[in-house]
Amino acid sequence: MRESGGLSAMIRGLEMDILTNIVAAEEDELEAVAASSRPLAEWSGVERPGIDTRMIAELHSLLTGEELDLALDSYEPVYVADEGAVVLRLAESAIERLANLEDEDIEPIAEELAAIEEFELEGWDASAAYDWLAELADLARLAQAQEQVVFIWMQRSMG
Repeated sequence: MRESGGLSAMIRGLEMDILTNIVAAEEDELEAVAASSRPLAEWSGVERPGIDTRMIAELHSLLTGEELDLALDSYEPVYVADEGAVVLRLAESAIERLANLEDEDIEPIAEELAAIEEFELEGWDASAAYDWLAELADLARLAQAQEQVVFIWMQRSMG
């Protein structure tokens, strides 16, 4: 087990071809989430390939209005598993904003998200961004209702 800190090179390496699961879990389940090979088999969540730390920070910035550089600082790994999974924690401010999104709020945010370079490079359009945001909003509401946190599990794809 390695705790967080100074792992930006490792994260950059992961960003090439990664699988990302965003799950609602109890705060004390961090190590179990990190050790899991299939977090969605054990926790409620959303899976998307290619989502990296910068894309999470871009989402955070768009949702909260926080500068991107500050948002990036919020997404240092909270855990790095020996098996290679890296776990981040979605900031409370982003969870709060997601949980309070109404359907009509999602479309303009999805259009902005899809126009961000990192999302364009992954082939996202407004429809894909809308679906992801709607799933994340549902997950954020579930996490709040169950007093859970939202972890972002990232691991190199096996493909």
